[in-house]
Amino acid sequence: MEQLNKYRLICTLSFGDIYGQIIVWLIVIFMSLASALALWSADRQIYALATVGLILVLSLPFLLFAFVTTLLNHIEISPVEAEDKAATASKRAARQKAIEATS
Repeated sequence: MEQLNKYRLICTLSFGDIYGQIIVWLIVIFMSLASALALWSADRQIYALATVGLILVLSLPFLLFAFVTTLLNHIEISPVEAEDKAATASKRAARQKAIEATS
């Protein structure tokens, strides 16, 4: 039976990748608050609160979908080669010795 390869997961997501999504969602939030303020009166308070709630409930799944798909697009899976395993093991041993020296 073949030896199973180990894989390395690398996330290359940065704030710039989701910056536009955050800006769009903030615009949606402010527009919902503006519509609630426009509907706010002595008789229509429940409509104002319902408008904000409806907009938030409808926009959250789209925001979550955008964040998750952006995150999944920035995850790289690559096999760890034998040389990489040896280098990682030696780095780990050196780090362990440095930790023991400082303790």
